Amino acid sequence: MEKKESKGFVELEWVCPNCNGRNKGSKKTCENCGAPQPDNVKFQRAADEKIVANEKSLEAAKAGADIHCGFCGTRNPGNAVTCSQCGGDLKEGKARQAGQVLQAAALAPKVVTCANCGAENPGSARVCVKCGSPIMQAMAPAVSRPASAQIPAAAPNKKVNGWIFAAIGAVLLICCIAAVVMFAIPSKSVKGTVIDLQWQTSVPVQEISAVNYSNERGSAPSDASNVSCHTEDKEVCEEKTVDQGNGYAEIVKECHTESQEYCSYTVDEWATIQTYTLDGNDNFPMYENPSLTSDQRLGTTAETLIVTFSVPNGEKNYTADSVSEFQQFEIGSTWTLKMNAMGGVMSVEK
Repeated sequence: MEKKESKGFVELEWVCPNCNGRNKGSKKTCENCGAPQPDNVKFQRAADEKIVANEKSLEAAKAGADIHCGFCGTRNPGNAVTCSQCGGDLKEGKARQAGQVLQAAALAPKVVTCANCGAENPGSARVCVKCGSPIMQAMAPAVSRPASAQIPAAAPNKKVNGWIFAAIGAVLLICCIAAVVMFAIPSKSVKGTVIDLQWQTSVPVQEISAVNYSNERGSAPSDASNVSCHTEDKEVCEEKTVDQGNGYAEIVKECHTESQEYCSYTVDEWATIQTYTLDGNDNFPMYENPSLTSDQRLGTTAETLIVTFSVPNGEKNYTADSVSEFQQFEIGSTWTLKMNAMGGVMSVEK
């Protein structure tokens, strides 16, 4: 069952498409140029957002999505009946979109410099304290605006970020290429003479045994015995900032319960009880043939097949992939070894 809890409201902000001035969400007209807020401007979270405590602001936040008058376009509170500008019936108006979960704004810098007069301002300032010009934070979320009204500081940051990602990608690509060159691509060939052969084989013997499992996630297997299960509940919570469509957003804590079943049980499984090994120094590997009882079976056999070559600068070992390949090598025979840059033997050929 999902539970919701309101943690309060925060005031959002909007960017004027006419002058790029940043405005508090409650402002119906731009504080910098006086232009009315268009109905298609999106609200966004402010870097310095705080829980609203003022009663008047709280009332506005709870009034519902604003309505833009269908006759004059003026922005009106969601609980208004007639337009505050022209007196028109707001039934003909257009309610702002609401209900979107908003992402957090980027952290504001400690100081921002006014592009108009060069004065330093607090990072959260919307207008310059010296000349009154609008200030846009370089990391503020992007909004739709005419091409002629782009934020001056945003382009350089995007360019720098692009170069950083490009540089990281180039380094990773170089590392991958270097690894391929060193380990996967033959760099030279040398002649080698077989001086030693070593093999070891293993044959596992298995039998059915009772295996106990404790507190395993999920249901027990259908063939399990001594089954004991229990369910554990865990409350998972998430805070969301939900746009109210009126310049404010509600901080909502949503919680739901997730249940997970855990089971303890016993199952009969094939388990290795003993492994028989043989080894030798020729190219004819042999496998042990143990006697089995009625409730036993042989597991998957395995082998290690190593050929030692004498090369001009010492000795090199090569592990054959199969018995049939291993049997091609004879003491004293000469082969061509293809080596990688690290000195490892990649392949051999007659």
